[in-house]
This record gives sequence, C-alpha cells and structure tokens, in this order.
Amino acid sequence: MNSKLSHIFLLSALFIVVASVLYTNNLANQLADEERKKIEIWAEATRQLISATDSTDINFVSSIIEGNTTIPVYMVDQDTNLILTRNVPDQTEREKEKMQRDLRQLIESQQPIEVLISDDYKQYIYYGDSWLLKQLFWFPYIEFLIITIFILLVLYVYRNAQRAQQNKVWIGLSKETAHQLGTPISSLNAWVELLKANYPEDQLIPEMQKDVDRLQVVAERFGKIGSVPELKPYNIVDVVNRAVSYMKERTTKRILYSVTSDNQQIVVMLNEPLFQWVIENLCKNAIDAIEGEGLITISIKRNGTKTEIDFSDTGKGMTHSQAQQAFNPGFTTKQRGWGLGLSLTKRIIEDYHSGKIIIASTEPNKGTTFKIII
Repeated sequence: MNSKLSHIFLLSALFIVVASVLYTNNLANQLADEERKKIEIWAEATRQLISATDSTDINFVSSIIEGNTTIPVYMVDQDTNLILTRNVPDQTEREKEKMQRDLRQLIESQQPIEVLISDDYKQYIYYGDSWLLKQLFWFPYIEFLIITIFILLVLYVYRNAQRAQQNKVWIGLSKETAHQLGTPISSLNAWVELLKANYPEDQLIPEMQKDVDRLQVVAERFGKIGSVPELKPYNIVDVVNRAVSYMKERTTKRILYSVTSDNQQIVVMLNEPLFQWVIENLCKNAIDAIEGEGLITISIKRNGTKTEIDFSDTGKGMTHSQAQQAFNPGFTTKQRGWGLGLSLTKRIIEDYHSGKIIIASTEPNKGTTFKIII
C-alpha cells in the first residue's frame, strides 16, 4: 500500500480515537457527577435510618439504600475505622485485603461525604467507580486497539493481494520469456549441429555449443519460476564451485575468487539450476560493485542442521538506506539493469528452498557480505 493511503488510514484512526476519547471522557464526567449525587442521597438515607424516629418513613429510606446495587460504598468513623460496606466483596482473605487497599486509596484521593449523626459525631462515606463507569473509561482504549487491529489487517490483506498480483505478473513474464527463448534456442542448436558436420575440426564450435546450452539452462530456469521446484540432495560445495567456475571464465582476471568450506561434503536439499542462479546473481552483483580489481570470497560452513554461506566482496558497499531496499524489485544502484537480481535471489532462497538471505554487513567503500542460511 502506498504511503499516502497509509497516512490517510492512520490519520483517520487517530481522528476517530481522539474524538472517541473526548466524547467518552465527557460521558464519564457526567456519569461520575450522577454517581456522586446518588451517593449523597444514599448517605442522607443512611443518616436518616441511623437516626430514625417514629415519623421516619423506614420503607422509603430502605428502598433508597437497597437501590444502590452498582456503586461500591465504604462507611468509616472519624478514625477511619470501617463500619460497613456495600457492593464490596469481602468473603475471602484475598478480597478483604483488596478491600482495605481500595479503601486506603479512596481515603488518600477522595473528598468524603459527611454523614452527621449528631452534633459531635460524624461518619464518612467513600465510594468507588461503578462497573459501568469503569467500562466507559476503558472504552476508548479498546476501540483504539480494535481500530489498530483492523487497519493492520487491511494493510496485511492489501499487501498480500498486491504481492500475489506481482507474483502473477512475475510468473507470467518468466514463463513467457522461457517460451520465447525456446524457438531461437532450437534453431541455434540446429545451426551448431550443421556447423559440426561441415567443420568437424573447428575448435570454436564446441564453445558455441556451450553458450547455446547455457541459453537452454537460462530458459529452463525461467520456466521453473512459479512451479514447485524439485529438491534433491546435492553437495552444496560442488554446486557453488560449479557456479563460480562458470563466472570465472566470464570475468576479468582482475577479480579473484576464493571458495572455502569447513567440510568438502555438505549435502543439502537443493534445486541445482535455481541455486546456481543465486550464486551467479550474487557474483554479478559483486562484480558490478567492485568496478575493477577486487576479491569475492565465499565461505561455506555447517551450523547444526543448517548450512551458512557468507558471500563477501571488496566492492563499493552500500549505505544503510540502500541496504534496506536492496531486495526490493526494481531497486538498483547501477546505471544499467532492472534491479531484479537480488529480488529473484531472495525469492529462490526463501520461497523455493525455505531458507533465508540477509545482508550481514555492508559499509561504503569497504564491501558487502550476504549471508545465506539454508
């Protein structure tokens, strides 16, 4: 999802939350005022019940007292000794301890309601928030959480749909490329066979055959995009060395290669053509980054059940910003190229081999190290 649409979603969510907080706070303040008035009436009814005379309407006073079923009430004497409670559970020891803690907090934070029993004796009432008021207090936060989850879900669905669409385009383009390459490759094979027959001693024709075979491999690679690759056990050291040998023959002698491993026999489940494509892409990326004389180092080691490949170059490196975008389709620091090499590499490692590729380190003018875990 583009940043403009994301900002609209976030601003809308912020507006809804702020408006909700202001509105619910206003409702909460009104409800708190109403509850205090109810407790003041309840306090007066309690005073009348305690000081009841023959003319006191006991039934009316009792109905007022019994009518409070939601607001927790604590009545204490002048020394803050608890006299009675209402709507406060105190059956277990744990509930009693909580009741005492709540009462202490109310005494510290609340102005009590006085109940004048006689000229020289008063009792005091403290009260807590009703369950309804507590719910109203938490409502904006719950609403904010729901809105946040909804927006994240929308972004997730949108991005997945966008990625699925990109995958369809990518797969369609790859298969069409493989299809279009098929005809000229068949024609080239026929021409090479004809040349072999007419010029059997020519040393250049086998080299031409290698390039035609190479085109066939490239077409097969594109044809495999989007299909479930067949993974077979390969010695990954041999696979890497074969890919590096191919690149060496087509690279200036000013660039040196070094392949090391802690074991010459490391068997991994691979699709060899696709994995060689990964090594070739990383080599091409390193060659472009070196821009002259330099070293490409590939270190292979077994780490428990996983195999790690560190692919380092002594090229121009990347900035932090460039490294964050390196695997994005279309991103490139070169004047030529489509910026698909590293994106394709990531797809082959993560989607087809259930592995992981990261930029382990990079620094401008010092080089870059990619780490493959498979």
